[in-house]
Amino acid sequence: MIETWAQERGAEISCTRLYAGEKLPTPGSFDWLIVMGGPMGIFDYKEHPWLTDEKAFIEQAINKGKTVLGICLGAQLMADVLGAKVYPGPEKEIGWFPIRRSEGAPPLIPEELTVFHWHGDTFEIPEGAVKLATSEPGINQGFVYNKKAIGLQFHMETTPASMESIIEHCGHELVDAPHIQSAETMRNGLPNIGNVNLAMKNLLDGLL
Repeated sequence: MIETWAQERGAEISCTRLYAGEKLPTPGSFDWLIVMGGPMGIFDYKEHPWLTDEKAFIEQAINKGKTVLGICLGAQLMADVLGAKVYPGPEKEIGWFPIRRSEGAPPLIPEELTVFHWHGDTFEIPEGAVKLATSEPGINQGFVYNKKAIGLQFHMETTPASMESIIEHCGHELVDAPHIQSAETMRNGLPNIGNVNLAMKNLLDGLL
């Protein structure tokens, strides 16, 4: 729903599909950089050599003071370029689970919110950044760096269609585990989408 939000505000949108060999834009040609998720890990250079260029581009955008939003893999890439450790979490989180805003964090998200997760890796909070939220297993769920760079481990941009797509393509990960839900349970959680989309809209409006 981020694309819908941007279109409603008259933004010009470009998209770079690095996996398809597309070229990154010049730093002067954009105001915001939004880095989305993916099934790979941030150190899978052999299978995805474009990760090297992507990391350099993210670091450049942050250093130039651009507004940067990273989601899931995007947040992990941001944490890495800011010098923080990225590593496999104590357990995967897949499905609808609550997060809690961290004490002292800016009110960019509600104090508590049930959000959509699909990740196994996590990150430490970069030096100089503020922890934004955590989840029940004690996993870091977000950070804010220099007020303009935000990493979110969870998904507030989820739509019914995008959730069905990830179930279709990554359903092999739905095994029996404490924080992995079945496809049916995730579909039963669809009423949460209104709240998470509103929270994402408010976060994006706040960044404006």
